[in-house]
Amino acid sequence: MKISNKIFILLLLALGVAGCEKDFLDTPPDDVLVDETYWTSESNVKTFAYGFYTAYFSGYGSGYTWGKYFSGQSLNDDFSPTNPPRFTLQVPTSGGGWTFAWVRKANIFIDRVQGVDMEEEAINHWTGIGRFFRGLEYHDLVKDFGDVPYYDGELSEEDNELLYKKRDDRSFVMDRVLEDFRFAAENVRQSVEHNGQEVNRDVVLGYMSRIFLYEGTWQKYHENDNEKAAEYLEAAKWAANELIESGNYSLGDYRKVFNSLDLSGNPEVMLYREYEEGMITHALNSYNNNEPQTGVSKDAMEAYLTEDGLPIGVSSLYKGDKSIDNVMANRDPRMYETYVSDELRINGVASNYSTTGYATHKFLNEDIKDQPIGNSNQNPTDAPIIRFGEVLINYAEAAYELSTVGGASFTQADLDKSINTLRDRPGVNLPHLQVSGDMPAVNGQTYDDPQRDPDVPSILWEIRRERRVELMFEGFRLDDLKRWKKLEYTDMVEYPEINRGAWIEKSDYPDANLESLKLTQGDKGYIIPASADEALRTFDDPRVYLDPIPLDQITLYKDQGVDLEQNPGW
Repeated sequence: MKISNKIFILLLLALGVAGCEKDFLDTPPDDVLVDETYWTSESNVKTFAYGFYTAYFSGYGSGYTWGKYFSGQSLNDDFSPTNPPRFTLQVPTSGGGWTFAWVRKANIFIDRVQGVDMEEEAINHWTGIGRFFRGLEYHDLVKDFGDVPYYDGELSEEDNELLYKKRDDRSFVMDRVLEDFRFAAENVRQSVEHNGQEVNRDVVLGYMSRIFLYEGTWQKYHENDNEKAAEYLEAAKWAANELIESGNYSLGDYRKVFNSLDLSGNPEVMLYREYEEGMITHALNSYNNNEPQTGVSKDAMEAYLTEDGLPIGVSSLYKGDKSIDNVMANRDPRMYETYVSDELRINGVASNYSTTGYATHKFLNEDIKDQPIGNSNQNPTDAPIIRFGEVLINYAEAAYELSTVGGASFTQADLDKSINTLRDRPGVNLPHLQVSGDMPAVNGQTYDDPQRDPDVPSILWEIRRERRVELMFEGFRLDDLKRWKKLEYTDMVEYPEINRGAWIEKSDYPDANLESLKLTQGDKGYIIPASADEALRTFDDPRVYLDPIPLDQITLYKDQGVDLEQNPGW
């Protein structure tokens, strides 16, 4: 049985222990899992820790879900659905993600570890694991709600003053998260029993680079606090650099990171979720094979460079967008690894159509696509959780942003150890990005993308492009737009290119039923996936950068005489 499936079974036991209160009987019964009988060995500690894994490392999900991969997070400018998802419109009555159950679980874990009969090194390792997961949870809470109450210990039902305390400032909370990550980085083991399937120091560092890049840029663009931004960006850059300098990871085949039956030994993957035929499976391989897809937007397709390293608006190699052959000609090789390059899949022509005609195969394993395990919800391909490619682009962005808030200057060396390492990936081999003053260059030729947002400096625009392309469909884009304060990019009226697909002429498909397919010029033009004006997503309210606090929580606090302030605009 694969270790992930062992973890899946063991975590059911661990989840039950998480809620156990201390039994005050003098002699606890031997057949009941209470503190006195459970927290007795490192093996039990590890079992409890597995209880966090499916909450934070969902991978491709299970059954008919696929986590945040591909269209699991399609509220962004990468996708063109026929019925676009919208921002939250109303304050929920309850739920809405406002829960501190996982914080409590982490605090119980941290507390109980201190009393287990283990060596000090083991206690520090597992304390670091607990603080890592507490940090992950608080990052998620802060990302969703901003200010939240911070708890670093287990509460009882009688602790009303703490249970209903007011929200702590976002920076205060994230300072505590940074303390947790620093402790974890110092104490979590480098080598664990199942490297690649358990949290080790490298995984801590990878998440540290992700989380503090998010928070550093949030502080810069939303809070206008350059001092705090610099502190967090420095942490992100340091963590990424630790991994780069370690030499523990390298880049191989791009697509094999996403469509492999076995990710063990993949030099890029730091942590992955393992699937097993007939036991734990998902449906993402099938969705990339024989089912209708939510299509990628024309805007996202045009983000890919040509093979000379230049944007399509600058390069003489770009052949235009009037056929799939032209669109795919002379482009960044990652484009061929991400999209079907030899055909358009059009509604009315293909049963496995894409809403834009552009189909993805990034997650498709061709060896099993015609087998039962390649279809429906029986897919056993492994899922990367965090990988070195992300760490490299985290470094590039953190280093550049840090240079804008008082940190060290951004240099060619920063590009060479990050973006240019990505471009040197086997099978990619794009020309290196260069810094020429404050402008990007390739082979000594400076350029400025005519599609660049004028509010974004040219070098940063190229870093963000590289991030979008490298991490396409991996669930990062919405979070990126939020932290950059650029959710206006999702407005389908202001930016019609995100509601456009491939160019076609209906006359080229005389035997197809294309009556319902709307094009920009009648019987020819770009596919318009969301054809009804009332279906178009608009962005005109900045309140959606933070989620609303559910009404029942505000009422509960009010009953205790506490004003739980709602987020701005709600």
